[in-house]
Amino acid sequence: MSGNTHPLNKLTLAPSATKDGAQSHEDQYVHTVYDQIAPHFSQTRYKPWPVIAKFLESVPTVPTGAIGLDAGTGNGKYLPLSEGRYLTMGVDRSIGLLKFAQYAGESAIPRDVILGDVRDLIWRNGIFDFAISIATIHHLATPERRVDSIASILNSLTPGGKALIYVWAVQQDELSKRVVPEIGEGSTSSTKAQDVLVPWVMQQEHKAKPKAKPRRKGGDHQEESHSNTPQSQPTEHAASPVFQRYYHLFVSGELTELVIAAATKLKLTIGPVPTDGCTDVPQHGVFISPEGWERSNLYVELTRWSK
Repeated sequence: MSGNTHPLNKLTLAPSATKDGAQSHEDQYVHTVYDQIAPHFSQTRYKPWPVIAKFLESVPTVPTGAIGLDAGTGNGKYLPLSEGRYLTMGVDRSIGLLKFAQYAGESAIPRDVILGDVRDLIWRNGIFDFAISIATIHHLATPERRVDSIASILNSLTPGGKALIYVWAVQQDELSKRVVPEIGEGSTSSTKAQDVLVPWVMQQEHKAKPKAKPRRKGGDHQEESHSNTPQSQPTEHAASPVFQRYYHLFVSGELTELVIAAATKLKLTIGPVPTDGCTDVPQHGVFISPEGWERSNLYVELTRWSK
């Protein structure tokens, strides 16, 4: 690790979360933090990412109007995309962020957003034509809770419905200044840590409700979208409070394994729609597209099917 690495770029090892203590762990390091930093955080979330925008643009137009789910909507920056073609409903655990999501895209009419948990979605099964979950599941403290959230998303999809899930990755891109700590640093068997705390500095001038969305140039490293690009380092407000957010950084293949576990839990067949002859027994399954990596994130696309 370089001796001149700025402290705000250093991730630290997160305290271990037990199965019984997972909820309080998330309350302390996720929910409480996002409610406190919501105004400042929302100002850094305004630009849709290409893979996600492309996925949303691919949603077919249906006569009755497609309905989508944004599980972990945050400030709702994806809710206005392709408006008029379909309706996207947002759910999040942060009431602070939902206040921004309600009027995402400078909407004059409050949007459909709900305070809720991605692990226990309140809608009936099979209601959504598509779903996205961007930079959310990595905030859940145990593998079981991550599986539950994916199962909840799968359950919410109608046959033929698709979902896109994004999480932070251990593998950083060349633009990232984040320093992921190592377990067993200095030994020949050291590995990158996966459960970490990521600092967020509440800059004083952003504590009030944000006004116009800033347009940042390429040289500004404010943490935009769901990437690992760190915040710009404050120079005038050295005493600004620092909040620590919990993240589970994913290794390649791990997200797919969780999807398989969720599908198995729901007793879904894993693979493409069968092409064999007719059967009297209904079949239900999910097709998992190959896992992708984009700018320090891993993502996977899922398609529900019934026959």
